[in-house]
Amino acid sequence: MAQAVSSEVAALTRLRVATGIDAHPLGGEGPVILAGISIEHDQGLVGHSDADVVAHAAIDALLGAAGRDEDVGTCYPPDDPELAGADSMKLLAEVVHQVRHAGFELVNMDVTVVAELPRIAPHRTTMRRHLAAVLGVDAGRVTIRGTSTDRQGFVGRGEGIAAVVTCLMLAPESGS
Repeated sequence: MAQAVSSEVAALTRLRVATGIDAHPLGGEGPVILAGISIEHDQGLVGHSDADVVAHAAIDALLGAAGRDEDVGTCYPPDDPELAGADSMKLLAEVVHQVRHAGFELVNMDVTVVAELPRIAPHRTTMRRHLAAVLGVDAGRVTIRGTSTDRQGFVGRGEGIAAVVTCLMLAPESGS
């Protein structure tokens, strides 16, 4: 027999968390685009779109928290010629609109950029404000940090950049 759920637990079941991860190789012409911000670097990220790993990981985190099985590659296929060079923050804005329209509300988003170079700290505030604006939330609900892999792996060798994004969303009451 199923046990009754308390009102506190019922309220908590509306909280949805998900993580998105993305990585792209370095090798294109600079700059690097992260959270829609252009950061001078000797190499840019390579991808079908602008290869913004923060935007791509954020899309996956939002889709996951909204209970959707799609991911950034399903929604925006890398072989779609219309998406060549696309602004990933515009794609993120589309996903934000979709999840909001479905009744989900973003509580917060946490971003970790994994890169040896460029350094993230000098750009953190600008990235945070820009990402928050696209998400439609106060910048205090978005955090951005950078870390390295201490020269280990493809990131440590300066071959690419990755991002890990976790978001917490509140589902609509009917979606509990």
